[in-house]
Amino acid sequence: MNRRADATPEWSQVRRLLVVRLDNLGDVIMTGPALRAVKAALPGVHLTLLASPGGAPAAALLPWVDEVQTCRALWQDLGRLEFDPAREASLIAALRRGAYDVAVILTSFSQTPHAAAFACALAGVPHRIGESREHGRALTFAASSAPVGLHQVARNLRLVAAVGLPASDGRLEIRLPAAALQAARRRIMALGISGDYLLFNPFASCPARTLDPPRHARAARLLAERSGLPVVMCGAPRDRARAAALARVLGDRGVDLVGATELPEFAALLAGARLVLTNNTAALHLADALAVPQLVTYAGTDLVSQWEPRASPHRLLRRDTACTPCYRMTCPLGQACMALPAEAIAAVGLELLGDTAFSRNRGTLADRHDRERP
Repeated sequence: MNRRADATPEWSQVRRLLVVRLDNLGDVIMTGPALRAVKAALPGVHLTLLASPGGAPAAALLPWVDEVQTCRALWQDLGRLEFDPAREASLIAALRRGAYDVAVILTSFSQTPHAAAFACALAGVPHRIGESREHGRALTFAASSAPVGLHQVARNLRLVAAVGLPASDGRLEIRLPAAALQAARRRIMALGISGDYLLFNPFASCPARTLDPPRHARAARLLAERSGLPVVMCGAPRDRARAAALARVLGDRGVDLVGATELPEFAALLAGARLVLTNNTAALHLADALAVPQLVTYAGTDLVSQWEPRASPHRLLRRDTACTPCYRMTCPLGQACMALPAEAIAAVGLELLGDTAFSRNRGTLADRHDRERP
């Protein structure tokens, strides 16, 4: 698997370890099994996560992270960052202050670890570990490139295993803070919801992975009317302005919490849902970590095998198209892969709710809070 096995660290001497994952929230959630494996093998190590501003909040749900550094990396920017050498110099200075013994650089199949490895090399990090299909000296240990279709969780674990650390448990896991569970419980009670509810997460950061929101809202309303369950609509603050139109579609069947919750409380609301309706975005991975049933409108932008839920009961809705997978941020072809009528979405959701395999006694949000109290 590796090309430079002589460069593996002496793990018993490692005290400070940096894990680099400079991508979106869901990607950081999927680092959990790898972080857990590192901490299980090296319980005394101080683990710092270097994450993007969008991904850094996930650390609050990952108990293996001791410290978080935030970085908007030029090499993963989509063209919005201005040229500013001082910004890059400050990143290298911050990494140098961290005095890390090892940097483990986690990437997706389409990303290079070499830019991050070079920054770490300039900061004096002696061991720099990553997976690469390219040649270069920035990495001191380069695992061979994994198959493109491998799930992101398995890709992360594969790298950890390549450097000699036990890494076989691929279960996604998050820890919900007690304060977040309490806040979610209070919020649900204040809304007059005493039992089961649907959680509707209509937005995604990638437009090509976002089902037409009004149509998605119509599907959520139909499902609410037929199931008798209220809809709790959630989302990020950036989507607040777009949520008002969807709230009108939901009408008296739904409540609008878009932009009203921080990530831990959002995760707690997910934990209490009977069913989650979402696109292929961070909510999918949070629901998977919590084993909450979910109905996912899954665009043809990506291979299903790379990001699909693996533990939560689920249904994935998509249409096969010749351009799948395109890996595009925006679609020039009218999102044919997302040509899903609201009626059909609601029908599958109703089947999912009625399936005995998905209707096991999970309990309410209040029950979950009572179970997870120390």
